[in-house]
Amino acid sequence: MAPTHGSFAPALTRRRLFTAAAATAAAAALAAPAEAASWPTTLRLPNGWQPEGITIGAGPHAYLGSLADGSVYRADLRTGRGRIISTGPGTPAVGLKLDTHGRLFIAGRQSGARVVDARSGATLASYPLATTTPTFANDVVLTPRAAWFTDSYQPVLYALPLGRDGALPEPDGVVRLPLGGDWHQSPDGALNANGIARTPDGSALLVVQSGVGLLHRVDPRTGITETVGLGDAAPLTNGDGLLVTGRTLYVVQNRQNAIDVLRLAPDGRSGVFQRRITAPDFDVPTTLAAHRGRLYLPNARFTTPPTPDTAYSVTAVDA
Repeated sequence: MAPTHGSFAPALTRRRLFTAAAATAAAAALAAPAEAASWPTTLRLPNGWQPEGITIGAGPHAYLGSLADGSVYRADLRTGRGRIISTGPGTPAVGLKLDTHGRLFIAGRQSGARVVDARSGATLASYPLATTTPTFANDVVLTPRAAWFTDSYQPVLYALPLGRDGALPEPDGVVRLPLGGDWHQSPDGALNANGIARTPDGSALLVVQSGVGLLHRVDPRTGITETVGLGDAAPLTNGDGLLVTGRTLYVVQNRQNAIDVLRLAPDGRSGVFQRRITAPDFDVPTTLAAHRGRLYLPNARFTTPPTPDTAYSVTAVDA
């Protein structure tokens, strides 16, 4: 039997969730050396790819999953060239994150989650996440002790607890955390929990609820949520991928072709709108990752009917 969310709680209460190393890595991702200025701002993907999630390693390489069949593509940020490193299982790859062990944690929509070796492309483990349907495992964030996944159709978060040296759990080791407090699930068919990140101090999780444009702070011990106070900021309608660097939160709003930038309180309970980033090349961007002073966003092109010949790309903008 899978452990209850209560049995996992103590490991997530420790302040070391937000380590000095994590803060340093976030700052380094946005440092902008001179040579990065000559790197391409458009990365071409294979025709028909249908990207959604993106994560960036130190290579510097970006990894992108395919909604079409779950394959993974690796692109060199310096040249724009890339190749498929993992052939998919025939089900979508949505959000994904790369850990320090060279493993990709991939949200697989209705198929749950899987972990892929970024070097060999081999699938290391697969996990069923939901116990009810419909389900839509959408995005993922990594903490030192777990990989957390959102479900856009169910009011629950899923965690894969990580053991010593990042050891993966057994297939029945998924933790399911029901969402309560301020969380009100929208009707069937609406997108609910989407992008997920950690608060600046690492004490909680942040989840954007796409359909209603709300940002929630989630207590990982209890699942109790609080609506994050954003003052006069406009609703985060169609909120998708989230990225926190220091106290700055970037929120992709896909159909608006925009990124809203907010300044958060350390505990994530409040935030202030700072600015909006747009670009002519945005075509329904979904998620984002940072490297060398730039933000990289895959253009999902949800308003364009997908075909095997449809062109897809990643757009880079200044952070």
